[in-house]
Amino acid sequence: MDELTTSSFKTTGSKWLLPVSDFFGFPLDQVNFLACQVFALGAAFWFRLYLSPQFSSPVVRHAVATLFGLSFVIFCFGWYAVHISVLVMVCYRILVTADIHNIHRYTMIMAVSYLAVCQVSRVFIYNYGILSTDFSGPLMIITQKTTMLAFQVHDGMCKKREDLTADQRLHAVDSKPSLIEYLSYNLNFLSILVGPCSHYKDYIDFIEGRHVQRRLRRLSASNTGQNGYDKVSEPSPMAAVTRKLLICGVCMVLFLTLTKAFPITYNVDSHFVNEAPFLTRLTYAFFSIQAARPKFYFAWALADAINNAAGYGFKGVDEAGQVSWDLISNISIWGIETATSFKKFIDNWNIQTGVWLKTVCYDRAPRYPTALTFILSALWHGVYPGYYFTFITAIPITLAARAVRKNVRQYFLSSHPVKLVYDVVTWAATQLCICYTVMPFLLLAVEPTMQYYRSMYFHIHIISILTVIVLSQSHKPRGSSSNGTKPGPYDPHPQAQPQLQPSNNNVKRK
Repeated sequence: MDELTTSSFKTTGSKWLLPVSDFFGFPLDQVNFLACQVFALGAAFWFRLYLSPQFSSPVVRHAVATLFGLSFVIFCFGWYAVHISVLVMVCYRILVTADIHNIHRYTMIMAVSYLAVCQVSRVFIYNYGILSTDFSGPLMIITQKTTMLAFQVHDGMCKKREDLTADQRLHAVDSKPSLIEYLSYNLNFLSILVGPCSHYKDYIDFIEGRHVQRRLRRLSASNTGQNGYDKVSEPSPMAAVTRKLLICGVCMVLFLTLTKAFPITYNVDSHFVNEAPFLTRLTYAFFSIQAARPKFYFAWALADAINNAAGYGFKGVDEAGQVSWDLISNISIWGIETATSFKKFIDNWNIQTGVWLKTVCYDRAPRYPTALTFILSALWHGVYPGYYFTFITAIPITLAARAVRKNVRQYFLSSHPVKLVYDVVTWAATQLCICYTVMPFLLLAVEPTMQYYRSMYFHIHIISILTVIVLSQSHKPRGSSSNGTKPGPYDPHPQAQPQLQPSNNNVKRK
């Protein structure tokens, strides 16, 4: 793909920025995307300062957020924006007219089916393997939002509270949204292009001006209604926005240097595969996957900064008075780069997609939650065979990682040096497994995927399966759970995050 010129890429969006595209040598659709996100960042500051709940009604905020969002998708995708609008309107029709006992099922079938049809048509309309004018991106985000809201409305209006988990009770929606609320939630300019998906109640709290104060009260375990939290001024997001924009800058530099220097396709270059020794190929694969991450970091960090700039994403305040604006963050770069297990890596990568999968599938599946979650994730990502190779490969690796942790880890906790050795080894193993697993995700097609796996001698597949077989015969520790519930790959584990508690001390004001 690197050899292709910008003229090789097709776009149905605006061509106003074609001179910029030609000057810098970037595809026009990427230039349009970046221009919209930069505009969204400025609009987000304006939205928070001049269209705040103190000065504007919720209807006005909903309408402005929706109009900006629709303008972005029309600018980026042209007439393909019709697909996005159609999906939202059809799902709203289901929400307001369908049987309350089945709205979640009908919405899931409709959204995933429509997304799949659009993804299939895109593969045939455009050259296979060339990711240009990817209008399926916003459709993927809207699929998450429409289905998650349908499940939460079903929880709030159909189920008894005692039948819900604590998380489901927290996010249950007890009345159907109005049309303007539904459009704003799905099409708002803060998340229309790249997400993240967030809970409907959190978004409505943000629009109506309750976002920060409600989270402060929610996080207060000793709230009596007289602790003064209603009188605390909103903490400023400027520090968080600045930090995330700096991350974007670093990631952009890395993308323009490292990513270009280590092309993924070189992993299946015939000369390289035939001439380079195994360790050289393994090392290059590791560094090429590492170099491919900055573009994802950039897109998600910028999207997070945009939401924070608008005043959305407040998570809480720790005991030291440090404010966190990571409520809807999609990545934890530190968690990704230091992950010592397959699960920890996934828990810190595309976090809000993990929350969605947990909400609509993992927590609700009566049996085989892990397998069903992987299947739904594969369907959601698209039709390229490489996606399915990735998720199929992830299953034995996940099972092997669980088996190692259950049967081996306990022997390395006797002292800090021993635990450190274990952590280093598991970190290296995790990074190599991730590299091996996600390579098909980037190669996309069957032939290069099989060529890569043959060049790697299928070693991770073999090792993972043997590990599961050998350790499954081992004696399980007393009291361990064997039903495999809730340690799944898409189960975010907030216990690994520092608990945020509200504090009246040292809260940074606007």
